[in-house]
Order: sequence, then C-alpha cells, then structure tokens
Amino acid sequence: MIDITLQNFEAELITASQQQPVLLDIWAPWCGPCRTLGPLLEKLETAYAGRFTLAKLNSDEVPEIATQLSQMFGVRSIPFCVMFVDGQPVDGFVGALPEAQIREFLDKHVPPGEQLEAEADLADAQDLMADGDLEAALGKLAHAVQTDPGNDAARFDYVKALLELGLVDDARTAFAPVAAKAADTLTPSPRLAALATWLTAFEAAGDPASLQEAIAANKRDFDARFALAQHHLAQQRFTEAMDELLEIIMRDKAWNGEAARKTYVAILELLTKPAPKPAAEAKSGTLELAGKAAVVQSDPLLDQYRRKLSMALF
Repeated sequence: MIDITLQNFEAELITASQQQPVLLDIWAPWCGPCRTLGPLLEKLETAYAGRFTLAKLNSDEVPEIATQLSQMFGVRSIPFCVMFVDGQPVDGFVGALPEAQIREFLDKHVPPGEQLEAEADLADAQDLMADGDLEAALGKLAHAVQTDPGNDAARFDYVKALLELGLVDDARTAFAPVAAKAADTLTPSPRLAALATWLTAFEAAGDPASLQEAIAANKRDFDARFALAQHHLAQQRFTEAMDELLEIIMRDKAWNGEAARKTYVAILELLTKPAPKPAAEAKSGTLELAGKAAVVQSDPLLDQYRRKLSMALF
C-alpha cells in the first residue's frame, strides 16, 4: 500500500499502473465507511498477492486529485475507489462494498495469477536473451507457456528460442497449439505466421550446391532460388535468405502467389523486436493524460532490408 501525494502521484499512480493495475482509494479521516473499507482493501491486496497495488489518497490533504477524479466519474461522496490501468483511470466504485462485490470488480481488471506469473517469466527470459543466455531463457519461456498457454508473446519467444537452438521437433510441438491462429487470415497474427514460415523452411528439399548451380545457369529459376532462400532461413542465415528472395521479387513480384515477398516480410518479423508498451504522460499536478508513443530502437540492418523491399516493390 502506498499513500498518494501531489509529488508522487505521477510515479506511483500513473507510471506504476503501466506495470500492474493500481486501485486508488480516496478517503478522509472523518469518513466512517472509509474506515470500514480501508482494512478490507488492504486484506484484498495481500490476498491477490501482487496482482494489483493499493494506493490511498486523503481527499482532505490532496483535494486537487480527488476533485478531478470525482468530476470525471460524476461522484460526490467517499469512499470512492478508482482503478488505474496502463496509466489511465478506467473504472471505479463508490461506498464500502462487501468483499464479494469488490472481488468481482477487481477480477474485471486484475490479471489472473497465472498470467502475472507468465509475464514475469517472459520479462526474465527477455533479459536473459539480451545477455546472450538463450538456454537459461528457454527454461523461463517454457514455464511461461505452461503457466499461461494463451500468452502468444511468450509462445513466440519460446518457439523462436527452440529453433535458434536447433530443437526443431520441440519447436513444432510447441507451435502446434497456435498453428490454426497463425493461419487465420481474418484475425492475422504476423509474428505467429512468421514462425510458421520459419518452420516450413526446414522442409525445403534440394542440395544447396545444386541449387546454386541451377541459379547460375538460369537466374530466373525461381523454384531453385526460393528453395535456396529456405535453406538459408533454416540455417538462420537471414540476410542471405532475404537476398535470394529479393532477386525473385525484383524479377517477378507476383511469382507463386507472392511467396517471395511473404517470406521476406516474415523474416523481417522474426528479426524485429516487439514494440515496448506506450508510456503515459501526465501534466504536473493534474490527471490530464496523453498517450506517448513508444519508440522502437532502430536496427540499421533491418531498416536497410525494409528499404530494399520497398524499392523492389515500388
């Protein structure tokens, strides 16, 4: 539990709620129902084991924030509780509600315990991968997927790590539960579809040396060039794969249902880091929030290959 002031509300309420939901309890010392609700909320914060943070705001000491929230929700009494998620006030309730009703309110906004645990594993794994410890990251990712099978971000990183370690059969098994989602054209998931493309590359037939000979004899032997690109992709020679695909695209954009372009885009997706969550921005002393666009750190190599594709297409 934390106490909110004008000095810390941006850090402890706005920014903190981007990491996990924050329930703000607006109260006053003279309010009888507030004294009933307060201990119950503290009990629930403990029971939910870190799935949300309880923050308290004394409306007598910090009327600026209390008044603005009350006007925002059309509320004139306390206790008044407001749920903050991703830097924004999203819901609230008034009065000393029974525990069952408060739990129902919390469960609308607070992630399940399994989801929270999986997100923690994913964050740890991403740190390990950034440090180059792929095998240690694999254990964290496996646990994240087991804990929360619906976490596509964790599954993407898990399957990708398995493929990077050469564990293709294990990767196929891990990918199977989302294979249908990867193929869904109505609600496409580019990252999962990219994994499907990578897995398909392991099925490519033909000897690389023979394929190169065929291409040297006929630069428009697109079947050989595409097969060679898939060999490169299976061996994690991503730029070499894109170079071969680009040769096809420059000569025949529509070849084989745009297979070269689609595979090229899939490789870019595999190599692109996911965008960080957008940061909320608050004006000092107010709750007037504006979404601040998150900036993905530029990768010069990927930028170069995106430009190459754009030039080839247009």
